[in-house]
Amino acid sequence: MVATDSGRRMLQIAAAAAESKGGEDLVGLDVSEPLPLVDIFLLVTGRSERNVAAIADEIEDKLLESGFKRLRREGRSEARWVLLDFGDLVVHVFHEDERVYYGLERLWKDCPVVPIELPERVTPAP
Repeated sequence: MVATDSGRRMLQIAAAAAESKGGEDLVGLDVSEPLPLVDIFLLVTGRSERNVAAIADEIEDKLLESGFKRLRREGRSEARWVLLDFGDLVVHVFHEDERVYYGLERLWKDCPVVPIELPERVTPAP
């Protein structure tokens, strides 16, 4: 099985939203083979609880604005590991300590990486 076009579209929207709020180390994993109800995991790191919450909120807002329905959200109050379930896409926004501790990349190491295409940032002229 391969991730759907819908899942890939959500990934690009979510990744751009995460990057706009300072999300780091973005990784998309195609988990459609082992998980029949999910296509892609997006893993994102934030540097503080406030940053994790801001990243998660922006991702949620942008996906909702694009017409996707959130099925579940967990961890927002602690903001150490926020999970956003949009069906085909599940986003994990981690505080950097939790990302290392839980090591989802290690757990899903056999899953192919899905390329993330971020929009070019325009730097203002001096």
